[in-house]
Amino acid sequence: MSYLSIEFALAFVGFFAVYWGCRRMPSMQNLLLLLASYLFYAKLDWRFASILAAYTLAQHALSRRMTQSGRPKRWLQASLLLAVGNLALFKYFDFFRESAQAGLNALGVTALLPALDILMPVGISFYTFQSVSYFVSVYRKEIKSAPLPQFALFLAFFPTLLAGPICRANDLLEQLRRPALRQVAHLDRALGLIALALLKKLWLAGWLASAWVDPVFAAPDTFHAMEVWAAFYAYALQIYLDFSGYTDLVTALALLLGIQLPRNFDAPYLALNLRDFWRRWHISLSSWIRDYVYIPLGGNRNGFARAQVNLLAAMLLSGLWHGASLKYLVWGGMHGVGVVALNIGDKLWKRDAVSRASPWLSRLITFHYVCLAWVFFRAQSLDEAVDFLRAMFDPSGQELTLNAPGLLLLLAAWLMALPWLSRLPERCFGRLAALPWWGKPLLLSVVALLVISLAPSGIPGFIYYQF
Repeated sequence: MSYLSIEFALAFVGFFAVYWGCRRMPSMQNLLLLLASYLFYAKLDWRFASILAAYTLAQHALSRRMTQSGRPKRWLQASLLLAVGNLALFKYFDFFRESAQAGLNALGVTALLPALDILMPVGISFYTFQSVSYFVSVYRKEIKSAPLPQFALFLAFFPTLLAGPICRANDLLEQLRRPALRQVAHLDRALGLIALALLKKLWLAGWLASAWVDPVFAAPDTFHAMEVWAAFYAYALQIYLDFSGYTDLVTALALLLGIQLPRNFDAPYLALNLRDFWRRWHISLSSWIRDYVYIPLGGNRNGFARAQVNLLAAMLLSGLWHGASLKYLVWGGMHGVGVVALNIGDKLWKRDAVSRASPWLSRLITFHYVCLAWVFFRAQSLDEAVDFLRAMFDPSGQELTLNAPGLLLLLAAWLMALPWLSRLPERCFGRLAALPWWGKPLLLSVVALLVISLAPSGIPGFIYYQF
C-alpha cells in the first residue's frame, strides 16, 4: 500500500478519527499506532512484519540484559553485532557472496558458494539504524530503556518505517512515551506539506522520470547528446523532488498524529561545497554516519591524515548503505574523495576560499559534482554509468526527439530561482494559516485534483523505498 494511494488515504482518515478519539489516553494511542504500523507493514508483505517482530524481540532482550548487567558493554556489542548481522544477511549476503566467488575463481579455486534467495525487507536499513541509536543512547544513559511495546513502536512507527527519516531514540521514542496529551499543533503546516508533497512527487518527479530520466538512462546512445545532458540534470532534480516530497508527506502524517519528525533537507542544491551539501541532504543519515561511524572511528582526534581516512571510510559506508552494489560504493567514494580534496584545499589555502570569493561559482561547481555522482547512483551498473557519461560527449548524429533546449532553459531558470524558491513553502504555509477553516481542505482538494490531472498515470514508487 503506497502512501499516495486512495486506499492509504481512506485508511488514514479512519485511523485518524479513532486515534484522536483516544486523545485522553496516550498509551492507547501508542497501542493503536503499533497495531496500525504492523498492519501497514504486513500489507506490503507479512514476512517483512515477521522479520521486524523477530528483530525487535531479540534486540529488546539484549537491551534488558544490558541494563541489568554489570558489564553492559558486552551486551551493547552483541546488539551491534545483531544489527550488522541483520543487514549482512538480508541486504548484503549475495553481494559479498558474488565478490567472494570472484576472488575464489581468480585464485583458481573451483568451489561454488551457495546462493540464498533471501528476501530483503523494505525499510530494513532505517529501523536497523534506529535500533543502534537506541542502544547507544541507553548505554550512555542518555535515555532510560523502554518497555517492549514502546521499543517496538519506535522501530515500527509507520510514517518513518519505509524510508525514514532515521529518528533518534532521544527524539522520537521520548515523544512516544511522553505522558502529556498530544495535540495536532501544526495543522496548517501538515496540510501545506501534503500539498507540497503531491506537487513534488506525483507531478514534477513523476514527469521528469517518465519523460526524461527513465528513457534516456535506459538507452543513452539512442539520444542526442543535448538530451543526455538534459537527463543528467533532470535526475538531480527528480531524486530531490522524490525524496524530499516523501519526507514532506510523512512529516505531515506524523504532525497529524501529534509527533514531530526531524528535518531531513535544507535546500541541498544551494550548498557551497560538498561539506555543506551533506549538512543539507538526507540530514538524518549524514548525521547518523557522523555520530555512529565517523566519530567512533576517531573523527579528527588523531590528526589531519587519520581524519581524512575516517571520513573516506564513513562516506564509503554511506554509499554501501544505499545498496549492495559497486555503483553505490563509487558514488560514496566520489563524495568521500571530494570532501577530502576540499579539506586538503582548505589546509593549503584559505578555508572556503572559492565560496567566499564567488558563492555562485562555488554552488555551480558543487552542483555539477553532485550531478556527476548521481549518474553512478541512478545507473543500473558501472558499465551503464560509463555509457551514459560517454553519450554526453558523443556527437552520435542522433536527431533531437525531445525538447532538450526547453528543459535545459527550464532547469537553468530553476537553479537561478532556487534561493527564492527555497523560502517559498514557508511563506505559503503562512498564507494557508490565514485562510478560514473551510478554505484549507478546499484548497488542498483543488491542488490534489490539479496534480492528479497533470501527473503521469499510475502511482509512482519512491526511490528510497529500495534502501
